[in-house]
Amino acid sequence: MHQPHFGSDNASGMAPEIIEALARSSAGGVDSYGGDGLTLALEEKFGEIFETDVSVVPVGTGTIANALSLAFLTPPWGAIFCYEGAHIVVDEANAPEFFTGGAKLIGLEGDHGRLHPDVLRRGAAPMDAEDVHHPRPSVLSITQASECGTLYSPDEIRALGDTARGLGLAVHMDGARFANAVAALDCRPADMTWRAGVEVLSFGATKNGCMAAEAIVVFGDRRKDVPILHRHHKRAGQLFSKMRFVSAQLEAYLESGNWLAWARNANTQASRLADGLKEIEGVRLIHPVDVNEIFLEMPLAVFERLERTGFGFYPIQPTGNDTGTVRLVTSFNTSSDDIDRLLTAATTA
Repeated sequence: MHQPHFGSDNASGMAPEIIEALARSSAGGVDSYGGDGLTLALEEKFGEIFETDVSVVPVGTGTIANALSLAFLTPPWGAIFCYEGAHIVVDEANAPEFFTGGAKLIGLEGDHGRLHPDVLRRGAAPMDAEDVHHPRPSVLSITQASECGTLYSPDEIRALGDTARGLGLAVHMDGARFANAVAALDCRPADMTWRAGVEVLSFGATKNGCMAAEAIVVFGDRRKDVPILHRHHKRAGQLFSKMRFVSAQLEAYLESGNWLAWARNANTQASRLADGLKEIEGVRLIHPVDVNEIFLEMPLAVFERLERTGFGFYPIQPTGNDTGTVRLVTSFNTSSDDIDRLLTAATTA
């Protein structure tokens, strides 16, 4: 029996369909550096998902997807507005600043990880785009699902997109858990991206059953500048000679709705786990559980019981009074039995 690991969906393995796709793509020889049929077909595949023509640039990690997307959208003297706890601010070792050549990240307060148009307007107000002494407001970056495991509705994204355009900002979405968001909202991917004003999406797949496969998806008029993005892509070492192995994963990920089915399972198991844990005395949810991430405050005794299970999880910090906070994340292959075993361990003294 495998030992579940709830520390991150990055801790999960690969879906069998992805492994099979990699094996199939290994047969024979094909053109390198993205000249293979799988890579060339990605734009049509993604276009079907998003109901519009798109440009797709495969990459190997979410960090590089975000960094290159932002480098594509902002000059070195630009300002990028985002949630103060955004992955691009606290978890990417200044990669956005490095690849943009110096653009400034402006962290804004959020409601459970979500930005509000009024907060964006206040954040941009002190900056004069025409004043050489100021960073030039350039990009709004939002995360869907957010770093707190919460969601923007399509209407909320549209409101932010409208506000951003009024401020002269491009709109980027970090979609590391984009599949979880689409599955939870049961909406069309188009409705929370380009129809809501998003111009560039970091489309995640690694957290949801793939090995090392993400994509930068470009919408609308911004597509005319994609040759610039291709230059960033090459300079960043992301134009893999054997690109077919990234593209094969993305093709299989989207095939037959795999990406949404796997995300729905992760979301469902997170809901079951959260419902069970919050029944334990002293355990409190810190954020709403909208997708597959659960943030909890719990008594030290419960924390220690979790530690003794041997199941992986992510302790965040002590909060005093013999309590601490933890993050638990379910995955595409988390089973009901995994949840039952953890709940039993957490409730058994």
